[in-house]
Amino acid sequence: MFLLLRELQRIRKETSLERPRHPGSLALRHVDAGSCNGCEHELTATANPCYDLQRHGLSIVASPRHADVLLVTGEITTRMAEPLRRAYRAMPEPRLVAALGDCATGRSKLAHPGEIAGALQDILPIDLRIPGCPPTPEQIAHALLTLIHHTPDAEA
Repeated sequence: MFLLLRELQRIRKETSLERPRHPGSLALRHVDAGSCNGCEHELTATANPCYDLQRHGLSIVASPRHADVLLVTGEITTRMAEPLRRAYRAMPEPRLVAALGDCATGRSKLAHPGEIAGALQDILPIDLRIPGCPPTPEQIAHALLTLIHHTPDAEA
């Protein structure tokens, strides 16, 4: 067991992201507004030992009342538009919105037009766009880590 832990520590050092220079944290509330689950798989990969975003201060929370960032994936369907707005309103100020993947940024062609409420920027203000179909774990990690330094608390 000790050898496995030592090997895991070595792999983390070789492949992981740099440790943040300025300590901080962000709580993320993920909302799937109608995706194909590609972005969710890549987001889940950011929690593996290779990226381990929790040690960088990023964690996913279950309630929007505890969140700093609303992380949205997928096309915004007509049935998810209002729950998305409610989640946004439940978040404390200052609140940020991140669009993860091409679908959330309004560049998908996979959905039936009658079932789409519109692009995320038409429903909520977007503070961060993470393009890709799906974006890689590296892209997600780097984008979220840059966001941690642009919050009003980090600038103070």
